[in-house]
Amino acid sequence: MPKSKYDAEMAEPTGLRERNKHERRRRLEDVALDLFERDGFDKTTIELIAAEAGLAPRTFFSYFATKDDLVLGDYSERLDRILTELDEHPEEEPAWDALRASFAAVASDYESEEHRIRRRFTIMANSPSVIARSLHLQAGWEQTLAERLAARSGTGVDDPTPRLLAAMALAIMRVSLQHWLITPNAPALPELVQHGFAQLASGLTPP
Repeated sequence: MPKSKYDAEMAEPTGLRERNKHERRRRLEDVALDLFERDGFDKTTIELIAAEAGLAPRTFFSYFATKDDLVLGDYSERLDRILTELDEHPEEEPAWDALRASFAAVASDYESEEHRIRRRFTIMANSPSVIARSLHLQAGWEQTLAERLAARSGTGVDDPTPRLLAAMALAIMRVSLQHWLITPNAPALPELVQHGFAQLASGLTPP
């Protein structure tokens, strides 16, 4: 009896299996972006994306919960990167300084994928459902980041400071990213992020 796809995947070494999963996920993203740009987001179906990627439609849902997530496919990776960077800073370091360094590091990652980020941004700007999904995911980011900050400082649940810090840091990243994408000759994204943190730290005092 021939082995099922599940059996074949389980027989693969863990490293190879993870690499193959990553490649399939990336292929779905690349195909989807091409189709969204060619035919429009609303007219592109999950079935068409899967077919163009050479995968079964049910396989799609092994990698993405919704079609919107194809445009936002890097969100979970970015959050993991922020948390990893944050964990590398000692707990005695002021939270604002640790956040500033962590977000600047992630901003450098965005710069290395500028073309891909611009494609995603353009599609999202013309797709209300993707914008809504983005805001939903960002709310999850805020919750996760606030919990990590509270754990670092030993703050109790009745203290809103960790959530406030998380919300401000994410707002800085969002505004900096939008400015970087739509403004000709804008400064480097890490520089914009650093500047945003500095502005908030000084109380948004005009220069």
